[in-house]
Amino acid sequence: MSRRVAVVAGFYRTCVIDAVLAQSPAEHVRRPNVPAESPTLGLTHLQFEAMLATARTSTNVKDFALVAMLGLLGLRIFEACGADISDLGEEHGHRVLRVTGKGGKVVLTPLPPAVARAIDRAVDARTSGPILRTGRGTRMDRHCATRRLHHLAEVGGVHVARMHPHMLRHTFVTTMLDAGVDLRDVQIAARHADPRTTMRYDRARKNLDRHPNYILAAYMASGT
Repeated sequence: MSRRVAVVAGFYRTCVIDAVLAQSPAEHVRRPNVPAESPTLGLTHLQFEAMLATARTSTNVKDFALVAMLGLLGLRIFEACGADISDLGEEHGHRVLRVTGKGGKVVLTPLPPAVARAIDRAVDARTSGPILRTGRGTRMDRHCATRRLHHLAEVGGVHVARMHPHMLRHTFVTTMLDAGVDLRDVQIAARHADPRTTMRYDRARKNLDRHPNYILAAYMASGT
């Protein structure tokens, strides 16, 4: 709702700037407060492993590529579905994928060996076209991807309220933080402009494993 009100306010503000209206009717409209925590929860470590294992053994070779691109590369669903074979390449000895993100920004994302193999199996010696395709040979979209993720979650015994593609990008961030990756590096990997966006992914799950109390207690172990 906050985003939609922002769009309306921006539209009327432009009308005022272009002298179409004398005053914006949305000028004094209050927007809902956006909570600091993301309402989306990522998968736990075991659930993520189950999704990867189920996708890896699936008869549909596109499944593992889909889960790997979302969960191990942290791509947004439109970035994964929009990726073409021509976007694959090499840079300084690394297999990379050229990703077109928000605002048309293009970045090079390195491919870990497991992800590169998954993508190669999905490409299957093709030289052009989308990396992720449907069973009919057309480009996969977010609806098809969501259906595949639902199927994999059901087969893998991953019980979540609502499986959707962004949950895997969320898991990409929280798993990196759990692995001890520095917040700044996670922010860069997730391509967040603001580190507070990265932290929103982590706060909602109320994770206590990395609570500073444990670090302090270990530091003062000799006195306690």
